[in-house]
Amino acid sequence: MAATSAMAQDGLVVLSSRGDVGISYWWMPRDGAVATVLLFAGGHGGIGLKGGVPQSGNFLIRSRDDFARAGLNVALVGNPDDARQMTPAYRRSVEHQADVRAILDDIGKRSAVPVWLVGTSQGTLSAAANGVALGARIAGVVLSSTVTGPQSGGSVADIALEDITVPVLIFQHKHDACRITPPTAAQHLISRLVSAPVKQYIEVDGGTEPTSGPCEAFHHHGYVGMEAQAVDQISRWIKHPSH
Repeated sequence: MAATSAMAQDGLVVLSSRGDVGISYWWMPRDGAVATVLLFAGGHGGIGLKGGVPQSGNFLIRSRDDFARAGLNVALVGNPDDARQMTPAYRRSVEHQADVRAILDDIGKRSAVPVWLVGTSQGTLSAAANGVALGARIAGVVLSSTVTGPQSGGSVADIALEDITVPVLIFQHKHDACRITPPTAAQHLISRLVSAPVKQYIEVDGGTEPTSGPCEAFHHHGYVGMEAQAVDQISRWIKHPSH
């Protein structure tokens, strides 16, 4: 646990979640925040900590300051000691849920505002699975560039979305060309969110010319060139969920 004097500063928080297994998160508290966003990066997860700060190019990690400027506390989920590279199967595991629960417990000591789970790409498995398992603890779920296509370890389509009981936003780029995150399949997930009190599918367009592969962070899959616009739309929905 970070020292009390450091609680108001951005920094890494290291916890023990399952016995001697450690889990960390990067905490960015903001005065007057109306909610906290718990961000799950894609790929193998993590925040890419280098030189004492997160360096991952993932859409959510590189856009963390945009979320903070929107008046939100920001927490970037790191990888646990026993899964330095999270697989899709691990993101759906009880071990992952225990780690997220530990982070939620710690955040609750620091801020009383509602917490939203926000995942992008492979991180949508984390957000959706924990949205089912920990629904009573959270205010809502945001799925961005949602993994719906077949892959080892399963996709969001294999999760019991019918059991999510909080508001859900599904956010997608019109030109996402990644084979396992097609916009049409993400839109179809809306019909399965039968227990969500509010749910909406938002599809955006824009950005700049991609500089990475179609399933990587600097393509339309990662909202390249329109990060601030994407975060603004997501943040506004979190503050005022609507159909």
